[in-house]
Amino acid sequence: MTEEHNAKVEKSDDEWKQELTPEQYQVCRCGGTEPAFTGKYWDTKTPGKYLCAGCGSHLFDSATKYDSGSGWPSFWQPATNGAVTEKTDRSFGMVRTEIVCAKCESHLGHSFPDGPPPTGVRYCMNSASLNLIPSGDEK
Repeated sequence: MTEEHNAKVEKSDDEWKQELTPEQYQVCRCGGTEPAFTGKYWDTKTPGKYLCAGCGSHLFDSATKYDSGSGWPSFWQPATNGAVTEKTDRSFGMVRTEIVCAKCESHLGHSFPDGPPPTGVRYCMNSASLNLIPSGDEK
């Protein structure tokens, strides 16, 4: 990969506010969470690629999406190694693993060790942080 392809996306808070919807901004830049069973992708079965709403990086594939029963889109692995980054989240009196986009550091959701084989990990993401590109619609 070229250095440009790996380059971090850095924008001012005002730029993020202009480019994202209010819900996307709250989730991606402020670490918010959409209510369970309300996001546009929680029960979507459309084949395709899930991209970061902030920068367009390819984060997840529909082939690794599954119904976790949680009410949020869940995946058992990212699209590629290095697509997402883990951070320790100590909010709300608990310790969780926050998942952010490796390129723009948009908050995506959290991971939990109760996912299906082969990874055993549940990447529980917010629909607001993702954009689905259906198979065949890639440019």
